[in-house]
Amino acid sequence: MDLKISVNIGEGYNDPMRFVECAVIAEQYGFDTVWFGDHLMPWVHSQNKSAFAWCVMPVALDRTKRIKVGPLVTSPIGGRYHPIIIGQASATLDNMYPGRFLLGVGSGEAINEAIFFPNGMPKWRERIERLAEAVVLMRKMWENEDYFSFDGKYFKVKNFFLYTKPKTRIPIYFAAQGRKAATYAGIYGDHLVTVNSPQVCKHVVFPSFEEAARKAGKDPSKMEKMVEVLLYFTEKIDPEEIRRSGEAGFFAEGSFEETDPRRVQEMAKTVSDEAILSNYCFVKSSDDIIKIIDEYWNAGATHVELVTHSFPERIRFIGEKVLPYFRESGKYQR
Repeated sequence: MDLKISVNIGEGYNDPMRFVECAVIAEQYGFDTVWFGDHLMPWVHSQNKSAFAWCVMPVALDRTKRIKVGPLVTSPIGGRYHPIIIGQASATLDNMYPGRFLLGVGSGEAINEAIFFPNGMPKWRERIERLAEAVVLMRKMWENEDYFSFDGKYFKVKNFFLYTKPKTRIPIYFAAQGRKAATYAGIYGDHLVTVNSPQVCKHVVFPSFEEAARKAGKDPSKMEKMVEVLLYFTEKIDPEEIRRSGEAGFFAEGSFEETDPRRVQEMAKTVSDEAILSNYCFVKSSDDIIKIIDEYWNAGATHVELVTHSFPERIRFIGEKVLPYFRESGKYQR
């Protein structure tokens, strides 16, 4: 499988049309995919923006011709979104822009989901079960040629039919951080997306994903293993700078159960240097980005997604300084 390189522009920092601009630029430079954050509120208060991705993505698709577009990730677990709504929205986008929409799914976090669960945010085990069931339901929506009923543990549907079908098979990228989630990804997803170090990917997440896929009757060699690389553009490696920005709050213990972006930003102060250094790629030059992509490729990743946020200059920099190296190496075919 050839290497794929994408950009993740998140959901924060800028107004919606800037995200569309980023998608256009990413296509001009030949990136495979542009991923949009799907958040009700941003991870941290300082990001200051959080547009509705399902309004922005179709505009980005319409302003481009080739690049693929998708949310990374959406959570059709019955809180903010019922899977039938995400299933219909996805089918409509693929019907309009065949083969260009990718669906990234995850088990959710409190910042986006808690207010939709009046009895409290479900624990991870229930959320991952809900997500697995949602994937099965959405596939039935897309593929069934007649009315059907669905009697799941969490979702029950009687006499339903999706009239506007997708024109291609929509790939589902299943988010997983640890061994257990990677097993679910292998069983229910088409591809894997994870945020981990190359070593954790190589020895924990990837093997769990591949083993589960094989047991489910799938061919892991045809399933992408996508990793998210958190880029931090700076002239020096300084974990304290990350803590001050608040972004490190994502890695704080309990951040997925926190409902307030202001609190997550404060929680960044509790994140250790070790956690920051293992989860961020400090970028001083294009060589730094090339090195980390090569490390993930050697660890078994087949798709690397670079977090640039909605900053066009970062996408241009990578497009001009990084992509040519991988094209010349023969790994990247765009």
